[in-house]
Formats: sequence, C-alpha cells, structure tokens
Amino acid sequence: MSPELKPGIRFEWQTVVPEASVVPRLFGQHTEFANEMPAVLATGYMVGLMELACTQGIMPYVDWPNEQSLGVHVSFSHLAATPPGMTLTIRGEVIAVEGRRVRFRVEAWDGVDKISEGEHERAVITSEKFHVKLAEKKLRAGL
Repeated sequence: MSPELKPGIRFEWQTVVPEASVVPRLFGQHTEFANEMPAVLATGYMVGLMELACTQGIMPYVDWPNEQSLGVHVSFSHLAATPPGMTLTIRGEVIAVEGRRVRFRVEAWDGVDKISEGEHERAVITSEKFHVKLAEKKLRAGL
C-alpha cells in the first residue's frame, strides 16, 4: 500500500444502472415478491456499486493484484428510487487511513436526485495470504 494513500483523496466513478440490478431480479431464486416489487435499483446492488467506486478510488495506491481491498463495513442511506438505464455518479473521499483500514465518505447521484450517502470502510489485504486462509476454511467446511 502506497504511503501516498492519505485522507483527502477524492474520486468519482460513473456507471449505468443495469436491468439485472432491480429489486425483482436481485434474488432470482426468491421469486415470492417478483411481481409486486418495483423495478428500481435494489439497495443491495447499490451498496455493491458504492463499494466498487471506493475500490476504483484507491487502485492507484495499492500494488494490484498482489494487494486488493475488501469491504468490512458499510453505512449508506438509500434516499431515492432509480430506474435502470440512468447513469449513477458516485463521488467519494478518503477520510481516514489507519494501518491497512481505509474509511470513505461517499455519495451517489442519478442525474436527478442524490440517491445515497454514507460511509464505507475497506481493508487492504495481501491476495496470497487471503487465498491461503480461504482454502483452509473451505477444507475445514468440507467444500
């Protein structure tokens, strides 16, 4: 992790909301609400996009792919509904770097409304160590 990764770093990332991200399609195996739920960006998918924006924001400061980051905490509001096809603009700022933990303040806009705001934390990990631990866990779980 680069010593240049410090509070104050700002980033912006854009993406189009895909059809697959809407509430009725998010959990395809759970169809009990599919017909009743609105076809708008699902909160769970939105959280993933917010995490992805933060990942993109710190990519210049990690030794990819030897170092990667994993989400360890999210606290986002979901303020407005967004239909698929709209472009999201996600803006963030690094607000703290403590060891390998990086905290962000993040907002998302859909071109009409602010749809989300909050904080997120990621841990910068060493890929090799992580995959060794994951393999051990799979073995213990019988997978």
